[in-house]
Amino acid sequence: MKILFLAAGISLLACNSTSNKTESSVDTTQTSTQMNDATTQDTGWVSLFDGQTLTGWHRYGRTAPGPGWEVSSGTIHMDTVKKKNEPSSPGSNDLVTNDEFESFDLKLEWKISKLGNSGIIFYVHEDTSMYKETYQTGPEMQVLDAAHPDAMNKHRAGDLYDLIASPKRAEKTPGEWNQVEIISNNGKLDFYLNGEHTVSTNMWDDNWRKMIAGSKFKEWPDFGTFKKGHIALQDHGNDVRYRNIMIKRL
Repeated sequence: MKILFLAAGISLLACNSTSNKTESSVDTTQTSTQMNDATTQDTGWVSLFDGQTLTGWHRYGRTAPGPGWEVSSGTIHMDTVKKKNEPSSPGSNDLVTNDEFESFDLKLEWKISKLGNSGIIFYVHEDTSMYKETYQTGPEMQVLDAAHPDAMNKHRAGDLYDLIASPKRAEKTPGEWNQVEIISNNGKLDFYLNGEHTVSTNMWDDNWRKMIAGSKFKEWPDFGTFKKGHIALQDHGNDVRYRNIMIKRL
C-alpha cells in the first residue's frame, strides 16, 4: 500500500514539474516578446519592414513597388526571374521608403547572390523631373559579392561607394547574412559591416565636396548635398534579400 502511495506521489510530482516547465517556457517567450516591443517603443527604433508586405515602400518616382520586388520568407527580395516576367517601364526600379529621414541610425541585414550587386542609398531626393536615378542624389553603402568584377577600391561591400574604401574586408560569402549599421548624425557618417567599422567621415564640408569632385558623381552637382531624404534598396539586376530593417531618428 505504501508503495502505491509512493508511486502515485512521484507520478503527481512529475506531472506538476512538466506542467510548470511548459508554463514557464510559454511565459518566458511572451515576456521576451513584450520586452522587445517595449524596448523598441522606449528607444525610438521603428521597423521599416513588417516581414509580410511592402507597406511603406515604393518604386522610385512611382506609387507602388516595381517589378521583381516581393516579400519572400520574411525578407524583401529582388527576384530577377520574376522581374523578367512582369511588365516593366523605363526608369529606376530601386525600392525607396515612403518616409524621409534626417539624422538617423539604420540597421538591417542583406544577403546577396553569387556575383551579385546592390546597394543601400540614403538622402535620396525624389524628383524624377531632375534626377532619373536614386544615386544621382544619395550616397551609397555598397552591397556586393567579393568575387564581383567591380569589387575594387572604393567599390567593395561596406565601402562608401566610389568615395571611401573600408580599411578591412568584412563581407561574408554569397548566401550568408551580413549585418549593417549606418549612422548619420548631423553630418557625421559611420558605416559598420558585420561589426567592423568600415567608414567614418563628415558630410557636407570642404573635404566631402573634394571627394565628390574626384569621383564619378562629379557630373551630378546635387549629389551628396541633401540633408534629408529617402532610403533606397538598389535594383542592380541581381538577386538580393534584405530583412530586419530598423531605423531610429536622431
